[in-house]
Amino acid sequence: MKAFPALALVGFLAAASPALAATDFSAAEQAVFMDNHLGNLQPPLTLHYVFHKTGTLEEAFDDKVDLKLTAQPDGSCCAANAQFFSDKRAISEPPVEGAKGNPAILYFLERDIKEMQRLTKGQPNYFRKRIRMAVYQGATVRDLTLPYKGRPVAVKEFSITPYLDDPNRSRFEKLANKSYVFLMSSAVPGGLYGIRTRINAESASDAPLIVEEMLLDGAGPPPKP
Repeated sequence: MKAFPALALVGFLAAASPALAATDFSAAEQAVFMDNHLGNLQPPLTLHYVFHKTGTLEEAFDDKVDLKLTAQPDGSCCAANAQFFSDKRAISEPPVEGAKGNPAILYFLERDIKEMQRLTKGQPNYFRKRIRMAVYQGATVRDLTLPYKGRPVAVKEFSITPYLDDPNRSRFEKLANKSYVFLMSSAVPGGLYGIRTRINAESASDAPLIVEEMLLDGAGPPPKP
């Protein structure tokens, strides 16, 4: 199976803006895609994440994501391979060579984009571009303190809504309020506390259509919006 190079995480952001050619990254891009999340880890090890899907649109389920990290030929960290979901839900993901940023972020987003394609018949590159633009231009940032294995840790929350101002939102109006929340913390292994996406119902009093959440094992549930 062909491997993603380490630059795959950076490549996810390519073409979001001409400014990227000058490495003019926003604070959200730096924290989510560019930081060396794996720099303090000693391979081999496996990072475990729990995945929850709820909502009224489709069947809910719980599963897991395991990110296996091994040393590079020079002993540095890391080459990465993921087991995304189990049994019938298992997704085959290409390994990432020379990973610095946490590949679990890329894996989550690529699956999310495929789900958007399934639900809307839209093109994956279009959804990638909307996410890239939102991270570059429109991320909301706030500081949180959340529990990890029984102790409080500092977390940066980066929130985006890529489709609210989408000129083509009429094609998938029902899903246009979808939000993405990235929870990053240098106090947890791998730097990623968790990711959540949420699509609200048309009425604020109704339960959301879809909520998907991937949290590092040992992380407590983040605050709901």
